[in-house]
Amino acid sequence: MSALRSPMRLAPYLFVLPAVALFAIFKLYPIAWSFVLSLFRTDGALQTFAGTANYERLAGDPLFWTALRNTALIMVVQVPVMLGIAIALAVAFNSPLLRLKAFFRLGFFLPMVTGLVAYGILFGVLLNPQGGLVNWFLGLFGVPEIPWLTDTLWARIAVGLALTWHYTGYNAVIYLARLQALPKDHYDAASVDGAGAWRRFWHVTLPGLRPVLLLTVVMSTIGTLQLFDEPYVLTGGGPDNATLTLGMYLYMNGFRYFDFGYASAIAYALAVIIAILGIVQFKFLGDKS
Repeated sequence: MSALRSPMRLAPYLFVLPAVALFAIFKLYPIAWSFVLSLFRTDGALQTFAGTANYERLAGDPLFWTALRNTALIMVVQVPVMLGIAIALAVAFNSPLLRLKAFFRLGFFLPMVTGLVAYGILFGVLLNPQGGLVNWFLGLFGVPEIPWLTDTLWARIAVGLALTWHYTGYNAVIYLARLQALPKDHYDAASVDGAGAWRRFWHVTLPGLRPVLLLTVVMSTIGTLQLFDEPYVLTGGGPDNATLTLGMYLYMNGFRYFDFGYASAIAYALAVIIAILGIVQFKFLGDKS
């Protein structure tokens, strides 16, 4: 019996071994090698050990701080606006007064299945300062042409609009799923106590959304810090580096200048920033019970 038990005990490990091997080859190894690369200075095909020089270089690199500031600005402004709209949409989708619910839910979720590059090109066409559909439409009401992609402020707004259009419906569906799981008794009890619509939203809906609020805030934060496709396609990081993000700056150093050591240092600095923000968000939005 003991001879039969031994292969049986090994069976679970044999089943998970392919997944573990693939994870180690395609995830753990690149992460570890990226850290090793961050300790080397790349000069053409020559790599020399530099210790922490690449990390020290970050502190004095004005472009890195510009990219970090631009990314933080998008995260602080665009993410709350997007999630606020998503909550409002979820409440509307959950309302018994709304007709054609499936139609509206599908319509707002569809942007999420659009390819990142495809919708970046779409917004580039729509927001083209000369002859774009948006400026043409605004011109019907006498609004002068807006330099969406050529002015530093409007370029940032254009990136924010593209992100909001793409991800709001996705977050709204997550909130809607949570709203539909909330007990109706809580709303009935609040109504009996004389709570109006706003108080029910503030004291019942928002606390009920807390777990998914944490999820969407963390996911949106990570996604924003890794932002690359939209500014790359829409503005190329311009004008005047106004939309240069950390993801774009990492890409530029790695695949345009082939400075893989410095690009790896940027990646690890980004990972540390994400970890710190994640810990802070879990502390303030996590379950305190």
